Amino acid sequence: LPGPARPDAEPVVRELPPDADLTMGMPPESELEILTYSDFGVGIRWLAQQVVDDDWIPDAILGVVRGGLFVAAGLAYALDIKDVRHVNVEFYTDAGETLPEPILIGDQPHLADLVGMRVLVADDVADTGATLHFVRNLLPPDADVRVAVLYEKPHTTYAPEIAWRSTDRWIRFPWIQVPPVRVSEAGRSSV
Repeated sequence: LPGPARPDAEPVVRELPPDADLTMGMPPESELEILTYSDFGVGIRWLAQQVVDDDWIPDAILGVVRGGLFVAAGLAYALDIKDVRHVNVEFYTDAGETLPEPILIGDQPHLADLVGMRVLVADDVADTGATLHFVRNLLPPDADVRVAVLYEKPHTTYAPEIAWRSTDRWIRFPWIQVPPVRVSEAGRSSV
């Protein structure tokens, strides 16, 4: 049970320091595709409707960490799917910078039980296509796999079955509005 309300409690507004760099190495705002949380909700609903209209309800949803977790969770709620999994793949190291190829972070997820099942891979963007090819190769070959993304880039090498929008711009998602808070103490770092 929550504790009693404090009668003197007032909302606290906290702001970033005035000299905080919020660009994160991104292009100027005029050159960005900007997705708001409201747009995100519309996009998720549209993706879910396409899945239903295709009469292809997945047995499981596999979210690609990190941006794909938001998409996977939204689709799981919209489609009422309980089997939601994730795979942690790193490819982009910064805005416009990639590793030579995608790598798995942490343990390989257990996906062998998805043999013959319908799996919806969810990600925020199909950019180069490298991450989606990598993830597809982690799944059993006979799994019935479809990919749903909020955005696809015209140059992607992995065309998703369902994409809400297409753009050639760098995308600023609502969950990356400001740069990450960095931890650096006693030999420990968040980066």
